[in-house]
Amino acid sequence: MGSAPARSRRGGAAARLPWGRQRAREAEPVSVDAPAPGGPAEELVVLVSPEGEAIGTAPKSSVHHADTPLHLAFSAYLFDDAGSFLVTQRALDKATFPGVWTNSACGHPAPGEPLAGAVCRRVADELGLAVGDLRLVLPRFSYRAEQDGVVELELCPVLVGRVAGAAPEPRIHPAEVEAAEWLPWEEFAADVLAGRRRVSTWCREQVVELDALGPSPDQWPDADPADLPAALRH
Repeated sequence: MGSAPARSRRGGAAARLPWGRQRAREAEPVSVDAPAPGGPAEELVVLVSPEGEAIGTAPKSSVHHADTPLHLAFSAYLFDDAGSFLVTQRALDKATFPGVWTNSACGHPAPGEPLAGAVCRRVADELGLAVGDLRLVLPRFSYRAEQDGVVELELCPVLVGRVAGAAPEPRIHPAEVEAAEWLPWEEFAADVLAGRRRVSTWCREQVVELDALGPSPDQWPDADPADLPAALRH
Protein backbone atom coordinates (compact mmCIF):
# COMPACT_ATOMS: atom_id res chain seq x y z
CA MET A 1 0.00 0.00 0.00
CA GLY A 2 1.18 3.56 -0.59
CA SER A 3 2.75 5.78 -3.21
CA ALA A 4 5.85 7.89 -3.62
CA PRO A 5 6.20 10.41 -0.80
CA ALA A 6 4.84 13.87 -1.55
CA ARG A 7 5.81 16.83 0.61
CA SER A 8 4.38 20.30 1.07
CA ARG A 9 5.93 23.20 2.90
CA ARG A 10 4.31 26.36 4.08
CA GLY A 11 4.94 29.40 1.63
CA GLY A 12 -15.43 20.24 5.54
CA ALA A 13 -17.10 17.28 4.22
CA ALA A 14 -19.73 15.40 6.28
CA ALA A 15 -18.12 12.72 8.44
CA ARG A 16 -19.38 9.18 8.96
CA LEU A 17 -19.55 9.35 12.74
CA PRO A 18 -22.78 8.66 14.59
CA TRP A 19 -21.83 10.88 17.50
CA GLY A 20 -20.86 13.67 15.10
CA ARG A 21 -24.46 14.18 14.01
CA GLN A 22 -26.06 14.35 17.41
CA ARG A 23 -27.18 17.57 19.02
CA ALA A 24 -24.45 19.35 20.96
CA ARG A 25 -25.32 19.97 24.57
CA GLU A 26 -24.83 23.20 26.48
CA ALA A 27 -21.22 23.74 27.53
CA GLU A 28 -20.20 23.90 31.15
CA PRO A 29 -20.14 27.41 32.66
CA VAL A 30 -17.00 29.33 31.81
CA SER A 31 -15.00 30.22 34.89
CA VAL A 32 -12.40 32.45 33.23
CA ASP A 33 -12.26 36.07 32.17
CA ALA A 34 -14.22 36.86 29.01
CA PRO A 35 -12.39 38.36 26.01
CA ALA A 36 -12.26 42.12 25.72
CA PRO A 37 -15.39 43.70 24.20
CA GLY A 38 -15.07 43.90 20.45
CA GLY A 39 -12.09 41.55 20.41
CA PRO A 40 -11.92 38.13 18.77
CA ALA A 41 -13.56 35.25 20.60
CA GLU A 42 -11.07 33.32 22.71
CA GLU A 43 -10.66 29.66 21.74
CA LEU A 44 -11.64 27.53 24.72
CA VAL A 45 -10.67 24.00 25.71
CA VAL A 46 -12.77 21.67 27.85
CA LEU A 47 -11.27 20.79 31.23
CA VAL A 48 -12.06 17.29 32.47
CA SER A 49 -11.73 15.09 35.52
CA PRO A 50 -9.61 11.91 35.33
CA GLU A 51 -12.91 10.08 34.76
CA GLY A 52 -13.59 12.18 31.64
CA GLU A 53 -16.36 14.38 33.04
CA ALA A 54 -16.39 18.03 31.93
CA ILE A 55 -15.54 20.31 34.87
CA GLY A 56 -15.12 23.68 33.13
CA THR A 57 -13.32 25.53 30.35
CA ALA A 58 -10.18 27.61 29.96
CA PRO A 59 -8.60 29.68 27.16
CA LYS A 60 -6.35 27.60 24.94
CA SER A 61 -3.79 30.40 25.00
CA SER A 62 -3.28 30.03 28.74
CA VAL A 63 -3.90 26.35 29.46
CA HIS A 64 -0.50 24.91 28.44
CA HIS A 65 2.26 25.49 31.00
CA ALA A 66 4.23 23.58 33.64
CA ASP A 67 1.03 22.60 35.48
CA THR A 68 -1.33 22.04 32.55
CA PRO A 69 -4.78 20.83 33.65
CA LEU A 70 -6.26 17.69 32.11
CA HIS A 71 -8.35 18.62 29.07
CA LEU A 72 -9.99 17.20 25.94
CA ALA A 73 -8.18 16.83 22.63
CA PHE A 74 -8.10 14.53 19.60
CA SER A 75 -5.59 13.12 17.12
CA ALA A 76 -6.45 12.43 13.47
CA TYR A 77 -4.66 10.09 11.07
CA LEU A 78 -5.48 10.89 7.43
CA PHE A 79 -5.09 8.58 4.44
CA ASP A 80 -5.53 9.28 0.73
CA ASP A 81 -7.23 7.07 -1.86
CA ALA A 82 -3.93 5.27 -2.53
CA GLY A 83 -3.49 4.42 1.15
CA SER A 84 -0.69 6.89 1.90
CA PHE A 85 -0.56 8.56 5.31
CA LEU A 86 -0.17 12.31 5.89
CA VAL A 87 2.49 13.20 8.46
CA THR A 88 2.95 16.83 9.49
CA GLN A 89 5.56 19.00 11.17
CA ARG A 90 4.33 21.48 13.75
CA ALA A 91 5.15 25.13 13.01
CA LEU A 92 8.53 26.24 14.33
CA ASP A 93 7.04 29.09 16.36
CA LYS A 94 4.23 27.17 18.06
CA ALA A 95 4.07 27.61 21.82
CA THR A 96 4.02 23.84 22.44
CA PHE A 97 6.30 21.27 20.82
CA PRO A 98 7.51 23.52 17.96
CA GLY A 99 9.01 21.82 14.92
CA VAL A 100 8.04 18.31 16.04
CA TRP A 101 6.84 15.82 13.42
CA THR A 102 3.56 14.16 14.33
CA ASN A 103 0.32 12.66 13.03
CA SER A 104 -1.83 14.42 10.44
CA ALA A 105 -3.72 16.78 12.76
CA CYS A 106 -4.39 17.42 16.43
CA GLY A 107 -6.79 19.77 18.13
CA HIS A 108 -9.28 20.49 20.88
CA PRO A 109 -13.06 20.12 20.63
CA ALA A 110 -14.78 23.36 21.58
CA PRO A 111 -17.30 23.25 24.44
CA GLY A 112 -20.32 21.31 23.19
CA GLU A 113 -18.77 20.63 19.76
CA PRO A 114 -19.25 17.12 18.30
CA LEU A 115 -15.98 15.27 17.88
CA ALA A 116 -16.41 14.73 14.13
CA GLY A 117 -17.07 18.43 13.62
CA ALA A 118 -13.96 19.35 15.59
CA VAL A 119 -11.79 17.07 13.45
CA CYS A 120 -13.19 18.40 10.16
CA ARG A 121 -12.84 22.00 11.35
CA ARG A 122 -9.23 21.56 12.42
CA VAL A 123 -8.14 19.71 9.28
CA ALA A 124 -9.75 22.36 7.08
CA ASP A 125 -8.09 25.17 9.05
CA GLU A 126 -4.61 23.62 9.25
CA LEU A 127 -4.37 21.70 5.98
CA GLY A 128 -7.14 22.96 3.69
CA LEU A 129 -8.43 19.42 3.23
CA ALA A 130 -11.92 17.93 3.47
CA VAL A 131 -12.23 14.76 5.54
CA GLY A 132 -14.60 11.86 4.91
CA ASP A 133 -15.18 8.37 6.31
CA LEU A 134 -14.08 9.27 9.81
CA ARG A 135 -13.75 6.31 12.16
CA LEU A 136 -13.03 6.20 15.87
CA VAL A 137 -10.25 3.70 16.63
CA LEU A 138 -8.73 4.60 20.04
CA PRO A 139 -11.47 6.19 22.17
CA ARG A 140 -9.63 5.97 25.49
CA PHE A 141 -6.17 7.20 24.54
CA SER A 142 -4.60 9.65 26.99
CA TYR A 143 -1.06 10.88 27.54
CA ARG A 144 1.28 13.27 29.27
CA ALA A 145 4.21 14.88 27.46
CA GLU A 146 6.67 17.61 28.38
CA GLN A 147 9.11 19.75 26.41
CA ASP A 148 11.04 22.79 27.63
CA GLY A 149 8.92 23.00 30.77
CA VAL A 150 5.60 22.97 28.88
CA VAL A 151 3.30 20.04 29.60
CA GLU A 152 0.57 18.42 27.49
CA LEU A 153 -1.99 16.46 29.53
CA GLU A 154 -4.91 15.26 27.46
CA LEU A 155 -7.70 12.77 27.05
CA CYS A 156 -7.14 12.37 23.32
CA PRO A 157 -9.29 9.98 21.26
CA VAL A 158 -7.73 8.88 17.97
CA LEU A 159 -9.64 8.89 14.67
CA VAL A 160 -8.86 7.79 11.12
CA GLY A 161 -10.15 9.66 8.07
CA ARG A 162 -9.91 9.75 4.30
CA VAL A 163 -9.18 12.57 1.89
CA ALA A 164 -10.02 12.30 -1.80
CA GLY A 165 -7.35 11.80 -4.43
CA ALA A 166 -3.78 10.53 -4.44
CA ALA A 167 -1.43 12.57 -2.25
CA PRO A 168 -3.41 15.83 -2.57
CA GLU A 169 -1.27 18.84 -1.74
CA PRO A 170 -2.33 20.39 1.58
CA ARG A 171 -2.83 24.15 1.85
CA ILE A 172 -0.96 24.42 5.12
CA HIS A 173 -1.63 27.15 7.68
CA PRO A 174 1.80 28.71 8.39
CA ALA A 175 0.99 29.46 12.03
CA GLU A 176 0.19 25.79 12.66
CA VAL A 177 2.11 23.61 10.20
CA GLU A 178 5.69 23.87 8.94
CA ALA A 179 5.61 20.98 6.46
CA ALA A 180 3.58 17.95 5.43
CA GLU A 181 4.48 14.70 3.70
CA TRP A 182 2.60 11.68 2.33
CA LEU A 183 4.20 8.33 3.20
CA PRO A 184 3.30 4.65 3.07
CA TRP A 185 1.83 3.79 6.48
CA GLU A 186 3.89 0.60 6.80
CA GLU A 187 7.11 2.57 6.31
CA PHE A 188 6.12 5.30 8.75
CA ALA A 189 4.96 2.89 11.46
CA ALA A 190 8.01 0.65 11.12
CA ASP A 191 10.38 3.62 11.40
CA VAL A 192 8.57 4.99 14.47
CA LEU A 193 8.47 1.60 16.21
CA ALA A 194 12.16 0.99 15.49
CA GLY A 195 13.18 4.44 16.70
CA ARG A 196 14.41 5.51 13.26
CA ARG A 197 11.90 8.36 13.00
CA ARG A 198 11.45 10.90 15.77
CA VAL A 199 7.88 12.02 16.31
CA SER A 200 5.85 13.61 19.09
CA THR A 201 5.38 11.69 22.31
CA TRP A 202 1.67 11.22 21.67
CA CYS A 203 2.19 10.07 18.09
CA ARG A 204 4.78 7.50 19.15
CA GLU A 205 2.46 6.08 21.82
CA GLN A 206 -0.49 6.09 19.40
CA VAL A 207 1.48 4.23 16.71
CA VAL A 208 2.23 1.48 19.24
CA GLU A 209 -1.48 1.10 20.00
CA LEU A 210 -2.52 1.35 16.35
CA ASP A 211 0.01 -1.28 15.32
CA ALA A 212 -1.50 -3.60 17.93
CA LEU A 213 -4.84 -3.27 16.10
CA GLY A 214 -3.32 -4.61 12.88
CA PRO A 215 -0.61 -3.81 10.32
CA SER A 216 -3.00 -2.12 7.88
CA PRO A 217 -5.34 0.79 8.72
CA ASP A 218 -8.10 -1.01 6.82
CA GLN A 219 -7.92 -3.75 9.46
CA TRP A 220 -8.37 -1.45 12.43
CA PRO A 221 -11.81 -2.09 13.93
CA ASP A 222 -14.28 0.68 14.64
CA ALA A 223 -14.37 1.51 18.34
CA ASP A 224 -17.54 1.96 20.37
CA PRO A 225 -18.42 5.67 20.87
CA ALA A 226 -19.66 4.68 24.33
CA ASP A 227 -15.99 4.30 25.27
CA LEU A 228 -15.29 7.99 24.65
CA PRO A 229 -14.78 10.29 27.65
CA ALA A 230 -18.15 11.31 29.07
CA ALA A 231 -17.49 14.93 28.07
CA LEU A 232 -17.51 13.85 24.39
CA ARG A 233 -20.59 11.64 24.51
CA HIS A 234 -23.01 14.39 23.42
